[in-house]
Amino acid sequence: MSRKIVCLRHGQTLWNVERRFQGHTDIPLDDTGAAQAVRAASLLAALRPSMIVSSDLQRAYETAAALGRVTGLDVAVDKDLRERGGGEWEGLTRQEIQAGWPQEFEAWEAPGGEDVPDVADRVAAAVRRAAARLDDDGLLVVVSHGAAIRLGIARLMGLPEHMWSILGSLGNCAWSVLDESRALTGSWRLLEHNAGTLPEPVSSDDK
Repeated sequence: MSRKIVCLRHGQTLWNVERRFQGHTDIPLDDTGAAQAVRAASLLAALRPSMIVSSDLQRAYETAAALGRVTGLDVAVDKDLRERGGGEWEGLTRQEIQAGWPQEFEAWEAPGGEDVPDVADRVAAAVRRAAARLDDDGLLVVVSHGAAIRLGIARLMGLPEHMWSILGSLGNCAWSVLDESRALTGSWRLLEHNAGTLPEPVSSDDK
């Protein structure tokens, strides 16, 4: 048996629907998002997770709490699992961002926002801290955000930065699954990505 990590994106929010950059802004789930969280919890509970850790932002924590209620597990909180900070873009739609910052929009670099490598580093570090407490056959569920998860996975897998874009975005309450390499302790490989949904347009803070 090997240790596994499920990285679960939070459920839908009103700002997802409106295609607004959420970043660190603390937006709750909408009714659809709450229902998505319940559905995801019912599926992921069958994997018998041994630990749940969540971003401190309520859209993620509410999603994690749905799984906690089904499994009876407590939800630990790690602020380093937050979404990428959007600086001056938080609360704005993509159309507003493109109109106000056309060059920055093309590079998806928000004025006052977080740099991509910094997000990858903090998310990967948070996942490693939690995974270090897993038993040899344990399963960790990390509940976080679209860009944060994608960047964290890229860092965990050791991908060079110019290849990070090969990982696609995650839908609301979709998840990715990693397991630990048997050949190299502490090294992770991607088993599934954006699972749990049919292909559909993704509204996320990711590029």
